Amino acid sequence: MPEYHIYIGADHRGFQKKEDLLPLIRDCHENVIVEDLGAESLVEDDDFNDPALAVAKAVAGDKYSFGVLLCGSAHGVCMQANRIKGARAINASTPESVKVGREDDHANILCLSADELDVDAMEKLIKTLCHTHPKMEERYTRRVKRLDTEHAKVSGGIEFSLKFGGDEEDDEEE
Repeated sequence: MPEYHIYIGADHRGFQKKEDLLPLIRDCHENVIVEDLGAESLVEDDDFNDPALAVAKAVAGDKYSFGVLLCGSAHGVCMQANRIKGARAINASTPESVKVGREDDHANILCLSADELDVDAMEKLIKTLCHTHPKMEERYTRRVKRLDTEHAKVSGGIEFSLKFGGDEEDDEEE
């Protein structure tokens, strides 16, 4: 079995739980190398973007790796990580959700809510990610390839609009 990396990062709201998780995941398997990509210290007004970008870039360039990101809600780090080609971040709070995200969508980054989850739950979710294998049937691999293909197509931006029932505008050209 090859060595694999777990890259971990957090903003100020996830900082203490990241520190608490580090020894737990470092001891989870002999083939695991855990790398802390920040924050290095608690800074109350830091931004989630920096650790999310660091982890996403590290994971996207290493097929034998996983990422773990923590922030208050996990939404910000997830959105930022998914802007990096090859990063497939999910925000999950149950082992079942992590398993589906890893198997079906080949998730390689797990985003965790520091406000909602305790360290024991986080450890369980991380281990679920690491011990779940992606499904390799054509329909799953095709979808994953499209993530990066579609990412390249819209990198210059895309415009769209949503219409909801009851919107005042009508569809006719003026």
